[in-house]
Amino acid sequence: MTGLHRHVPVNVPPGEHYVTTRDDVVITTVLGSCVAACIRDPVARIGGLNHFMLPSSETGVWGGTTGSLRYGNFAMERLVNEILKRGGRRSRLEIKVFGGGDVLGGSAPIGHLNADFVEWYLRAEGMPIAASAMRGFSARRVRYFPTTGKALVRELAMRDVRMPLAEEAAYRSAIDHAPVEADIELFN
Repeated sequence: MTGLHRHVPVNVPPGEHYVTTRDDVVITTVLGSCVAACIRDPVARIGGLNHFMLPSSETGVWGGTTGSLRYGNFAMERLVNEILKRGGRRSRLEIKVFGGGDVLGGSAPIGHLNADFVEWYLRAEGMPIAASAMRGFSARRVRYFPTTGKALVRELAMRDVRMPLAEEAAYRSAIDHAPVEADIELFN
């Protein structure tokens, strides 16, 4: 299949990831201050994308896997490990990173901190970045073809920025108000 319209789109919202071996899938996401890592093994033809909101956490405070994936350290480990578990090899991984825009223009440039984190993480793990489009002041739409490694990245006009910001704000709010998941169940 060729052309974007012949691919099955899979949207990855904040705090999620997706991995596949299917040639007909395009993974999409919209980033404001968040960062997405697109990682694949070109020989095993497996790849995926994550979408994280905050650089790191020691505990992933909210407990559940999905809650912890909003942090870069958990999201990166999960994506890499899932690709390796499905037959990828660490030495062959191709990595592209996007996002981290300072779209809010506030005093806490969380987007730039996210970008700093992913660059530090990959350097510490000895994993080179093949391509990136990070920082700046724009939101971005990413379309990633995981088996070929092709990434289409488009900066969004200011009128289009409201959507990713609203999605990120809604996700943050849902996490902030969600009950903490427990690893222990008590019986009377």
